[in-house]
Amino acid sequence: MTLIEAKDLCKEYVNEEVKTPVLHDLNFKIEEGEFVAIMGPSGSGKSTLMHILSFLDKISCGKYLFKGKDVSEFNDDQLAQMRSKEVGFIFQAFNLLPRTTVLENVMLPLLYDGVSNNNIRIYKAKQALINVGLDHRLNYFTNQLSGGEKQRVAIARALVNDPSVIFADEPTGNLDSKSGLQVMKILQSLNEEGKTIILVTHERYTAEHAKRILRIKDGVIESDEKVVNRQFAQTSNELIK
Repeated sequence: MTLIEAKDLCKEYVNEEVKTPVLHDLNFKIEEGEFVAIMGPSGSGKSTLMHILSFLDKISCGKYLFKGKDVSEFNDDQLAQMRSKEVGFIFQAFNLLPRTTVLENVMLPLLYDGVSNNNIRIYKAKQALINVGLDHRLNYFTNQLSGGEKQRVAIARALVNDPSVIFADEPTGNLDSKSGLQVMKILQSLNEEGKTIILVTHERYTAEHAKRILRIKDGVIESDEKVVNRQFAQTSNELIK
């Protein structure tokens, strides 16, 4: 099933009547269960595209279809609902709440989604943390964690609502190589379980952990190709304990 489809998608920003085009007539599809990397240098438009695909921004022209629905004309409330129900986010800077426990951070999306039963919230959050190998850190505060552990908490938080797609924006950018491999191993495992993952990065090595790379330059798709020599984060199981 086609999850995402862009048809002649474009984006421009207007400031004091000055128009700045960012994306130009993009056409592509992403199927359910794909692991796609959007790759490009700074200023290429890759982050703007991610913001549009994840309902954080609106297109200027063309169409954006999600599960066959044209969301191009959705209002802010409808886009907020789509973000809550359909999307999980993983950011370079983790974006965890300070002075808050790991469990509470992961439970937060369930509160926003209206899950009122606290026992259900705790159960789902614990299961998400088990999936990333952090069930032994439930009651730690986020400032007690390493960078790699913080990103794994962010992955658990992105998973807890069982979203249709997970967006990972430079998820290894603040990590050392070992922690980065941990994160990519988890993302690959989630994809093997059927999760759709869209990774935004400027690093070729990181992009090659995906199964497909969309390369963007100057707001246009320069290439769209399957990854032939795919990188596998096959590290020791001890790395995620």
